[in-house]
Amino acid sequence: MSLPLYLAAAVTAPGPEKSIVGKVWQFFADGGYCMILLGLCSFVLVAAIFFKLLSLRRDLIVPTGLERKLREYEHQHEASPGLFDEIKDGRTPLARLCGIALRHRGETREQITTAVQASAREEVLRLHTGMSAIDVIVSLAPLLGLLGMASGLVVMFGGLGENPDPTLVSRGISEALNSTVFGLALAVPAIVAHAIFLRRIDMFVARLEGLLAGFARTCEVTAAVPARPSAQVTA
Repeated sequence: MSLPLYLAAAVTAPGPEKSIVGKVWQFFADGGYCMILLGLCSFVLVAAIFFKLLSLRRDLIVPTGLERKLREYEHQHEASPGLFDEIKDGRTPLARLCGIALRHRGETREQITTAVQASAREEVLRLHTGMSAIDVIVSLAPLLGLLGMASGLVVMFGGLGENPDPTLVSRGISEALNSTVFGLALAVPAIVAHAIFLRRIDMFVARLEGLLAGFARTCEVTAAVPARPSAQVTA
């Protein structure tokens, strides 16, 4: 092979492909400064999703065992072994709210319900902990993507002056497209996670309302039942 043909083959031969890490790094590097903020948003989103997955578990909110004991107490008006001890511990929202109803035992159903509802608002706020971070990312990620696109367009138009600079043009296009794509791609899982967690919270709230309504009715009924008179000893 002659020297010119060898040089031509060397120039046109494909170089070593970049690794996945290198491609990801290049994607972020071409996206400009807005990619730093979007990267921080991605870490916050992942942390918030893991937190909600761990905190919105059934055994931490409406345990199956406690739910079964409450339903038996509602139908039979006799407490299962360990029911009041579990309520007294107050490890779950259901147990804490049942404890409020139990402390107002003997009052009317309206009074018991009012006391439980006042504490239920605080429990619902606890269930929504972490949702605000996901909600902010849903709105913030696309805006940061648009900001990166505007910044990339400024760079691109800067290279289209009297003496066009292809390097500035290509860099501006990369910054505009990469930041926009990453912002939209970050907003999609945030929207899906937000909808799923809201649905799960609504399901738990509805189940708590049903169980607490029955427990408040049972507390009123059992408190209104007079004690059985002791048998009189006849001569």
